Amino acid sequence: MKILHHLLKQSSVSGNESQIGQFLLDTIEQRKNDWKVCPQIYSGEDFHDCILLKFGNPRTALFAHMDTIGFMTRYENQLIPVGGPETEDGMLLIGEDELGPIECRLKVENDSLFHDFQRPIQPGTYLSFAQNIRVDGEFIQAAYLDNRLGLYTALQVCENLEHGWVVFSTYEEHGGGSMPFLLKFIQENHPIRQALIADITWVTEGVVPHEGVAISIRDRYIPRRKFIDRVIALATQSKIPFQLEVEASGGSDGREIQFSPYPIDWCFVGAAEDNVHSPDEKVSLADLDSMIKMHQYLMKHL
Repeated sequence: MKILHHLLKQSSVSGNESQIGQFLLDTIEQRKNDWKVCPQIYSGEDFHDCILLKFGNPRTALFAHMDTIGFMTRYENQLIPVGGPETEDGMLLIGEDELGPIECRLKVENDSLFHDFQRPIQPGTYLSFAQNIRVDGEFIQAAYLDNRLGLYTALQVCENLEHGWVVFSTYEEHGGGSMPFLLKFIQENHPIRQALIADITWVTEGVVPHEGVAISIRDRYIPRRKFIDRVIALATQSKIPFQLEVEASGGSDGREIQFSPYPIDWCFVGAAEDNVHSPDEKVSLADLDSMIKMHQYLMKHL
């Protein structure tokens, strides 16, 4: 899991994904010749910080978002959330502006957010949770498992994938924005009719640790049931542990697929975590294993 530890240490609050994008590109370049199929790589300014990998003749695309939640500095020590981070007084935050590295504490005062750094921080500076990775025999716990585990899963899928798109997107945690041009590029170059979302969901009364990856029948948005039934049938055939998720809220890059002008079916497939959007996100290692195996199986058989 060395690559996962490196992924967890990269900063990429929504809108500031350049660092993680470059790390992924470097990793792909180092590994691509050892994969079963060497993909075509699409990246650079035409794609902002997104990366698309085309393997063989794709039928299906796998999407994993690169960004995380976090904070941005405003004026007079104020902080503004980016996405929906948990906010508890005293949380350790890190970042960097033109004057150097930053390590400070989050201060919550009357529903407003501040930092306690000893000097003013330049307005517009991104801050994120300080990383503390903990792994035991059953769980991994850290900041930003959402969606570093999705990125890790996507890289594992790349190793033996013969046909498919693997796409690393941006902005997902703060309203999306990159998916429309990514979908347009895919449909103009090698179109697909189905997609999987490699992302992280939450533990609930119906989705619990150690019982397998969650296949979402719906969140706030409802994918086409005919496709979901096909995914569930393949998952059952695979013998890989999984759970079915039904929620009334939440969302993913699947939302932008559904709102696009293209007739693309989609399904969210991801491990569930406790302590969502906090420095202490917690995921079962068994569920991570089933998440990776399920995406590998579905990308081969869909």
